[in-house]
Amino acid sequence: MSYLLDMNSCIQAKNTHYRMGFCPGLWDWLDKAYDAGKISSVSLVYKELVEFGDDLSKWAKERPNHFLPVDDSSTQITFTRIATFVMDMPLPKQTEKIRFLDGADPWLIAKAHATRQTVVTHEVLVPSTSQKIKIPNICQQFNVPYISAFDLLDTLNAKLVFGDHS
Repeated sequence: MSYLLDMNSCIQAKNTHYRMGFCPGLWDWLDKAYDAGKISSVSLVYKELVEFGDDLSKWAKERPNHFLPVDDSSTQITFTRIATFVMDMPLPKQTEKIRFLDGADPWLIAKAHATRQTVVTHEVLVPSTSQKIKIPNICQQFNVPYISAFDLLDTLNAKLVFGDHS
């Protein structure tokens, strides 16, 4: 099984528990997991990450091959289905629907659906009355599996150790 990373998985890692200077092991592990064909993301996540102008932007710019294109017909067809579903939802407001569809999230879900991958996100399900659209809700609607970044680390048996543990 392979996994597609949501932008928030990288941003939260960089901003909290796995800061790039403090925990380079995570970032090295991500490279190894990519090389092993276990993880990637999509080109729209790349585009959003490189716009920040920080260490994570630099990291992403050095790894454009970690981000898959979304121009294949299967992804395009699924994106169209997602867009139709979102626009037909009774809630939230039109502005939130457009905000969601203009971002990387629906493309990430569409690519995961088309390639039978699992989405990795820190987002959680929200009730149908929510004024926000969240990845897990759309994944659930389209039968796309999703897990948290912490579950990914467990699932792929990541080992981030301090010091010399040889």
